[in-house]
Amino acid sequence: MQCSSKSKEKMLAGSAKRAGIGSRALLQWRSAALAIAVSALLATPAYAVELTSGDWTVDVGGIVNAYYTATSCSGDAVGGPALAGKALGCSGENHKTTIGNGLLPSGLITKFKTVQDGIEIGGTIGIMVHAATDSGIAANSAVDVRQAFFTIGTAEAGTLKIGRDYGIFGANAILGDMTLLGAGAPVQATQRGRVTLGHIGAGYTYLDHYGQLTYTSPVLGGGFTFSGGVMSPVDTAPFVSKAYPQFQGQLAWAGNGFKAWVGVKSQKFYGAGGSGGNFTETAGEIGASYSGGPFGFLVNYQEGTGIGILSDGDQGDVKGRNYLVQGSYNLTEKLKFGLNYGESRTKDDNHYNYLLNSSFKSNANATGGLYYKLTKSVTLVGEFGRTESKDYLGNTAKMWGGSLGGIVFF
Repeated sequence: MQCSSKSKEKMLAGSAKRAGIGSRALLQWRSAALAIAVSALLATPAYAVELTSGDWTVDVGGIVNAYYTATSCSGDAVGGPALAGKALGCSGENHKTTIGNGLLPSGLITKFKTVQDGIEIGGTIGIMVHAATDSGIAANSAVDVRQAFFTIGTAEAGTLKIGRDYGIFGANAILGDMTLLGAGAPVQATQRGRVTLGHIGAGYTYLDHYGQLTYTSPVLGGGFTFSGGVMSPVDTAPFVSKAYPQFQGQLAWAGNGFKAWVGVKSQKFYGAGGSGGNFTETAGEIGASYSGGPFGFLVNYQEGTGIGILSDGDQGDVKGRNYLVQGSYNLTEKLKFGLNYGESRTKDDNHYNYLLNSSFKSNANATGGLYYKLTKSVTLVGEFGRTESKDYLGNTAKMWGGSLGGIVFF
């Protein structure tokens, strides 16, 4: 067995967790508690340990990060997934501080690969942990295995993925979000016991993670690639899935520093216990990015019925839209400045939206950040931003928040 160090491929890992919704009382309780905890993991090129034995190669690497975050909440009470509200943004207080993970958790990632009978075989297992809890003495023993899949394929035929991994729809938005290396919207209710939200729920719906069978084509003529798959359908109370899987697909193009993509996803939801309210989540996405020289930009737009604010179908049969715009500039070889703005909005002000979502309307977040590459493995980050939540009753909640910390990839 041989050990060496090697640059790792980019890895994404994350999770989403929902609280149930039912009666109006439960909805109000949900908006005052930890409604949804979301996390994602991206390992930029790192320097993992590589083990080889026979035909097999195993890479072991990971990520550790922590940020001092502070928030201040003001304004009106806004129901539903109001990220700027006192309940979620400041964990029920006017001001709140946490030292915990940013948008990424800490994690240990194991990747393996081999070639047998001319077929390339690979896979990933990702184990994530969080830094902050509400207790200084309780065991911090929660472990989240968010990736567990293997792949088979060839350069000519493409690759089939089998197992648990992240969705196709929305991946480019979160991977391109500069706050992936920081905190973005430092929502305190999710950071304690999980992570902050970046622009999840305020710029894009989380890409989620599913049991899946997905296919990715080789690079086709002109720089195009296609990805498509069937995902294990998800439940989002009070709605359930039944016999039909979720479908996702994306057509992407890359060349000369530019990337562009269009994507779709769809799933049927049913009222629990035959209660009615059935609907089909049908969503589309389009976006583009550029990275060349000192400048970079990203634009991404999502829209659909049942697309949800934070994850699939969490607003029920309501139309929604998300958009994120971002620009960055490398001030020096090591220091980058970035500014982005995103909004997630429900488009329907109707009786259904009032009953299920407390007439929730939108979350918006603007973040400015400085990202200093101390070494090839360590990045130090400082961010400051403003989040605003609104409902269709005319109420507005505001949250100011900042973060300071760092992240290491190994």
